[in-house]
Amino acid sequence: MALSFNLYPNGKKRALTFSYDDGSSADRRLVGIFNEYGVKGTFHLNTSALLNGSDWNVKPEEIGTLYKGHEVSCHMHTHPHVTRTPYSMVASEIMADRRVLEAQCGYVIRGMSYPFGSYNDDVIPLFRAVGMKYSRTTGATGYFMVPDDFMRWHPTCHHNSPKLTEIFDNFINTDQYMPLPLMYVWGHSFEFNNNGNWNVIEDFCKLASGRDDIYYATNIEICDYITAIRSLEISADETIIYNPTAIDVWLTADGNPTVVRAGEHLIVKKG
Repeated sequence: MALSFNLYPNGKKRALTFSYDDGSSADRRLVGIFNEYGVKGTFHLNTSALLNGSDWNVKPEEIGTLYKGHEVSCHMHTHPHVTRTPYSMVASEIMADRRVLEAQCGYVIRGMSYPFGSYNDDVIPLFRAVGMKYSRTTGATGYFMVPDDFMRWHPTCHHNSPKLTEIFDNFINTDQYMPLPLMYVWGHSFEFNNNGNWNVIEDFCKLASGRDDIYYATNIEICDYITAIRSLEISADETIIYNPTAIDVWLTADGNPTVVRAGEHLIVKKG
């Protein structure tokens, strides 16, 4: 029996996710575009800015409805440079952000992006200790690998990349030797206003939407799913697979799509 852990939920072969920072009022238009084309995004919000009442930002009271169907995530309360901030304050910054966001969303906030892309090895255990499961950097790779460490999650590209369409073409034509290809696009919604180029994200979402082979997901959905794959327990002879998580996991067994349901054992026959 040949087992390959190479499928996303419902047997999808690849995944696409978006990530946007700062909670500017332009998020309203961006969410509308995402909803129109059936793609999903994660919105990293620094709540101090949202609480100041400026029209530049979305309002705290609209968070729960505006981002429904997407993910709300941390960006730290006052958007500090992590590596220039006392670590005790780093912890309190995340908790302050979580308190506001969780009160509005009604779910546990478990992810973030680093303000200014600033982080180091010392702060990652601290972020984990205050409940963070992933964090996005600003270091675009141009590639489609899932991260070894979700606290060092490097995106594929910024939406302003002149090669955005070319990167997507490469993504959908990824050779089968690369399991679980993931395209991760990030940016700030206010950039579309500043640059007068809303057509960039509209055209891209139209291009990327409606494909049967793509899993359209938020950051935390990707993180949770890959974590579930890594948590599978396999018998010594590879004929029994146990899924101890709360998430169904898909794989191929002798080339056939197969699902291991949450909390269940799957017995596979030796070929």
